[in-house]
Amino acid sequence: MSTKKLITLFVAAAGLLVPAAASAQIRSEPVNPPPTELPPPQDDNDPTPPAARPAGPQAGITKQAGVGGTQAYGRAGVLELGGSLGFTAAEDFAQFNATPSIGWFFADNIQLSALLGITYSSMTTTVNTGAGTEDIESSSTLLSFVIEPSYHLPFSDTVFGFLGVGAGFGMVSNSVGEADSDDTGFLISPRLGMNFMVGRSGVLSPYLHVDYTTGEILQVPGGNAVAVNVAYGGNIGYTVMW
Repeated sequence: MSTKKLITLFVAAAGLLVPAAASAQIRSEPVNPPPTELPPPQDDNDPTPPAARPAGPQAGITKQAGVGGTQAYGRAGVLELGGSLGFTAAEDFAQFNATPSIGWFFADNIQLSALLGITYSSMTTTVNTGAGTEDIESSSTLLSFVIEPSYHLPFSDTVFGFLGVGAGFGMVSNSVGEADSDDTGFLISPRLGMNFMVGRSGVLSPYLHVDYTTGEILQVPGGNAVAVNVAYGGNIGYTVMW
């Protein structure tokens, strides 16, 4: 066989062996099949935090107020129930008053109270009658009902100062000598005092007050006048927190 034929056979055999080897090499490497389930989608929509909003006072009535409880005096929801007594005496003058009350803190340090009051005053007046002097006994009884908002300022955990202005109606019964008169009118009653925590849930409250009531228009010599009655007093109240 000639050299030319040998070269031709060698080239032909190489042409057959190279694709076979390449095919064998490719088949020897494993191929991973495509996944049957797709991965879950990624969400880039991040939640927006809530904006700041005023919470406002909590409605309702709290429980277990006071030392050892969950609520302190002056907190929204604290209920206060009790009353006060007062007495004033001077020469030819005496005054007694009693005021049961109920109060509710509808917001921190701000209280709404209902007060039912009775004030009795008596006085002796010396009058010159021309023929001499005469002592005339006079008395006044004031029945009142007011609704009072008040602010309680904390000086410490156990001491508060407070200022309230009540408004409502008052009925006055006056007796001067043998003459009697009754008047009913609008009543304004400001109060100024202190609150002292006593024991676990008690509140001692000394205060000063002024009761101003305007009654009916009365006919007097020389024209008309408005009957005005003013009562001043000092009270010491005791209430219990709920």
